[in-house]
Amino acid sequence: MTTSSDSLHVGYPRVEIIEEGMREGMQIESADISIDAKLALLDALSATGLSTIVVGSFVSPKWTPQMAHVDELVSRFTPRPGVTYTALALNERGRERMRAYPQLSEPRELPRTLVHLCDVFVRRNTNRTQAEEIAQWPRTIADTVAAGVSEAGIAVNAAWGSNWLGPFSQDQRMEMLERQYELWTAAGVRVNRIWIGDPMAWNRPDVVAEQMRALRARWPEITTIHLHLHDARGTALTSAYEAMTNLGPECTLVLDASVGGMGGCPYGGHGRMTRMIPTEDLVDLCNELGIETGIDLDALIEAALLAEDVVGHSLWGHVSKAGPRPRGDRLYPMDLPFIETEEQAQHFRLGPAAYVGAPSPWAAPIDSPARAALDAARDGDRH
Repeated sequence: MTTSSDSLHVGYPRVEIIEEGMREGMQIESADISIDAKLALLDALSATGLSTIVVGSFVSPKWTPQMAHVDELVSRFTPRPGVTYTALALNERGRERMRAYPQLSEPRELPRTLVHLCDVFVRRNTNRTQAEEIAQWPRTIADTVAAGVSEAGIAVNAAWGSNWLGPFSQDQRMEMLERQYELWTAAGVRVNRIWIGDPMAWNRPDVVAEQMRALRARWPEITTIHLHLHDARGTALTSAYEAMTNLGPECTLVLDASVGGMGGCPYGGHGRMTRMIPTEDLVDLCNELGIETGIDLDALIEAALLAEDVVGHSLWGHVSKAGPRPRGDRLYPMDLPFIETEEQAQHFRLGPAAYVGAPSPWAAPIDSPARAALDAARDGDRH
């Protein structure tokens, strides 16, 4: 990994990235995508250095036909050592199906209590009410205590706003988190993580920053914050950056992302346009900030381009289209011809084959003393 020494910041939190393309992404794409194509994408993602991949959902195929063959997918894929694979299950029936596959781990945010701030969305999404979610808290806590588990999480979803009810305030978020925290604490279970979801993409950088500061002020002992941000309004990556800058090095920031930015829910009102942070863009930003992720950006870009083939349309990542910032041996040739099309821009990974026949108006080779000095210095470093 190459980073800019000008951008290193020792104050950033540890960042963990959870890949949601196979679940959040595929659930809003065509149900006709073959298992073989999904397996190819899952294998490609597994080879990138991602530490956690959500492979799908154990949900009703009637309402989510894209997940009708999740059992076959999980049965056929080859887990890669060092990668944690998990899945989503919304009820006990789904959890029972998931438990049949030892290659899958329980999601890291569990056990937890959860409530949606938008009662309309949760009714549309899971056919439950907000009141029913809250009524479930005591049973979840009792089951956790009975299992001998000593740590748990608290969570709010649809946290920043709703397409049916409008924005929610920080006071509303903190109140619901506080109620959960008090119940867990009374039961003798330590709360060690907070999860905040945003299925309808109401996140804004300023309110996310304010929320991170409020969480740290209220619960300084809780150092793991997990954000699930959607990008329908184009603010998710900037909001994630604000979370990074408002959490210190003692913290772990867990960010959900999706290869190519694909993702969405049919119940939220945006469909595929809900999107997520493109994983490749998030990794590139972390690289530039000096935050180590352990992810091979080149391999991830190849996976993003494969994802476009799998879903049959262009996706929304930027780094897979324009490439990371070039340095060292990857600086562009000075005599590079006109680059105009998306296909020609792929020269960052394909080389001159990407721009064969492109016009080049230079009457003589471009020769820059600054570039010559840079190349000489680089060559000297090799010897």
